[in-house]
Amino acid sequence: MMLENLLLLIVLLMAWFWIDTISKREIAIFTGRELASRYHLQLLDETVACKKISLARNSHGHIQILRIYEFEVSPDGRTRLACHIELLGKHLTSWDIPPYLQPEY
Repeated sequence: MMLENLLLLIVLLMAWFWIDTISKREIAIFTGRELASRYHLQLLDETVACKKISLARNSHGHIQILRIYEFEVSPDGRTRLACHIELLGKHLTSWDIPPYLQPEY
């Protein structure tokens, strides 16, 4: 009985983590799209990939999951710029878009 409860708990934790990861990826896609449009860039292929997952403390000292997502943007449709965002829980903690030249029209 104890082993069955433990297995059920593990399965439930895995399901929660999977659903949580999907929802945070949606936040990362939305945030990447917002940052790209703010700087007149195009989010390429909507490719937002989670590159790192770890634990970190928030401003209140509570431990949360820190996820680092990478994505690519383009100022002109040909050039690709590698960018990243960091989400602590569901909050954006940092982001990076490298410098680029504005396309001339």
